[in-house]
Amino acid sequence: MPELPEVETVRRGLALRLSGRRIIGAELRRPDLRRPFPPGLARRLEGARIGDLRRRGKYILIELDDDGLLLLHLGMSGRITAGGNNTPDEKHDHVVLRLDDGTVVRFNDPRRFGLVDYLPRGTEGAHPLLAGMGPEPLGPDFDGAYLAKALAGKLTPIKSALLDQKIVAGLGNIYVCEALYRARLSPRRLAATVTGTRAARLAQAIRGVLDEAIEAGGSSLRDYVQANGELGYFQDRWAVYGREGEKCPACNCKEGVRRITQAGRSTFYCARWQR
Repeated sequence: MPELPEVETVRRGLALRLSGRRIIGAELRRPDLRRPFPPGLARRLEGARIGDLRRRGKYILIELDDDGLLLLHLGMSGRITAGGNNTPDEKHDHVVLRLDDGTVVRFNDPRRFGLVDYLPRGTEGAHPLLAGMGPEPLGPDFDGAYLAKALAGKLTPIKSALLDQKIVAGLGNIYVCEALYRARLSPRRLAATVTGTRAARLAQAIRGVLDEAIEAGGSSLRDYVQANGELGYFQDRWAVYGREGEKCPACNCKEGVRRITQAGRSTFYCARWQR
């Protein structure tokens, strides 16, 4: 599933093509994705002028006119691209928007785990998918002090705690593995023990890996592409994720990168480097 860097990369790419434009045609080629589209969605979209594009966690929010908001989630296999009107249709282009300058926006989702919803502007904080979400890890409210407070008393592994969207928004499996490696913290460590300098080091590592991944256009796995259709390349910089059995980049341990399963998901780390 695309994580924060991939979603932020898509948001930035879409903003360059969509902001200030008007939707002159909206085509929904099926009644649903993960859930049914809101009634009358195509009618609401047609004629709407697009304002700012924002991100909350792994969700993209597109402002429409003065009071509307389009909520998008890429799911497991979704991609959103903006190109010219001569771009050929693909099999799984389920939502197609045509803009007044000839740009065509396509939401392609082979597995249909993505989501499109419409809500009144100003109500997003109460939306079931956004309510209770933790701070943005690249925002001013996220630092070591916040992280230590949020993790206090939690007897789950730090890896699992960081995947909880109520603690911090937008993190997923790839970037949690990479951030823990940079912070030299074992994914098995109890979350409650991440305090003081450990928490500060981890918060800094999270910010660092996310910033670098966004600069690289995200990590392209399977279906993910940027809004212009190009691949991201941060996967070439992974230190541990997906590198089971390879040499640890930071030490000369014999075993190298390990893979374990935590809460049904693969975790990659170096047992000697990370404590």
